[in-house]
Amino acid sequence: MASTTTTLGLIQMRCGTDVEANLATAVARIEEAAASGAEIVCLQELFRSQYFCQVEDTATFDLAESIPGPSTAAIGRVAKACRVSVVASLFEKRAEGVFHNTAVLIGPDGAIAGLYRKMHIPDDPLFYEKYYFTPGDVGFKSFPAANARVGALVCWDQWFPEAARLTALAGAEILLYPTAIGWHPREKAEFGAAQHDAWQTIQRSHAIANGVFVAAVNRVGLEGGLEFWGGSFVADPFGRVLARASHDKEEILVVPCDRSLIGETRRNWPFLRDRRIDAYDGLLKRYLD
Repeated sequence: MASTTTTLGLIQMRCGTDVEANLATAVARIEEAAASGAEIVCLQELFRSQYFCQVEDTATFDLAESIPGPSTAAIGRVAKACRVSVVASLFEKRAEGVFHNTAVLIGPDGAIAGLYRKMHIPDDPLFYEKYYFTPGDVGFKSFPAANARVGALVCWDQWFPEAARLTALAGAEILLYPTAIGWHPREKAEFGAAQHDAWQTIQRSHAIANGVFVAAVNRVGLEGGLEFWGGSFVADPFGRVLARASHDKEEILVVPCDRSLIGETRRNWPFLRDRRIDAYDGLLKRYLD
């Protein structure tokens, strides 16, 4: 009988100003995660650089790269050597003037197995992503990885139940969220605990509502005006947190996920069965006046 367990590796790391050093660190951490039994490894959002969307600067577009490109080649080599699948979040240059925030799935053969372009693009103080990224246009998909089907969504996507639902309906058993989220230090004392709790709660709710595993992979460290809060975690199909990283340390979480819990949970809590697909036309409107 085929195994129902898929082991995830979540890489929570700091990023410095040297993009090649960051890439080398990511490669080394993938090797460590694989050596500890991970079959699917997920890196944090835009792992090659510090989080550059805190300012609007045309020179920053020089960080972008094509897909396939240097980073997918480097990740492909380590994925093939370690026989793991890797989700890598990259600043994609699709064409002159067209850039995306893209999650690439690289298979254990080192080849690109899937691609997702971030759909929901924020524009908030120190998160000026609309300046850099064109909204994604490939839709919500799932891809085979190890013995499971996974869907990659990116950071701001994690607040939208529609994105999680459509990715689950596309067959994803595991939702992976490369993330770069943190506190404005001046707000942390008053709002920090509630902000982090809301972030974790909304993603646990996606796990529950869809009967899937959810993994969020965040960065740590102070970069410019943001203190990234780490807290990478995996939740099971009923929202129970299986593992959680600290707020301030680089860590590798290696988490076995028993996919038989998906069927067990959905039989007892049949949310997908009871959806009223005949009554949801209003979701295609901006607002119901």
